[in-house]
Amino acid sequence: MKARKDKRRTKNGALLVSVAESIGSTLGTIARKAGEAQRVLTGSSVAHTKERKSKRVARKTGNAALAVRKGKRSLRRATSSAKRVANAVTN
Repeated sequence: MKARKDKRRTKNGALLVSVAESIGSTLGTIARKAGEAQRVLTGSSVAHTKERKSKRVARKTGNAALAVRKGKRSLRRATSSAKRVANAVTN
């Protein structure tokens, strides 16, 4: 009777070892994928610097375009003001 219990323990032990190895392998794979994803998301310092510089250029370009638009607006106002003055003088 005692030999029978030992045999079951051996079978159960082998099954438990197999399950533990499978779980360990799965957790290792998940950890590796998470590490790779983190590296991709954080990027290198070079990529971060390039991204920052490109944003700065885009911001300066936008500010320059805005200044040009404002300049055109003020030019229109100046010409319309000059026309009003000229009309006032002639009338």
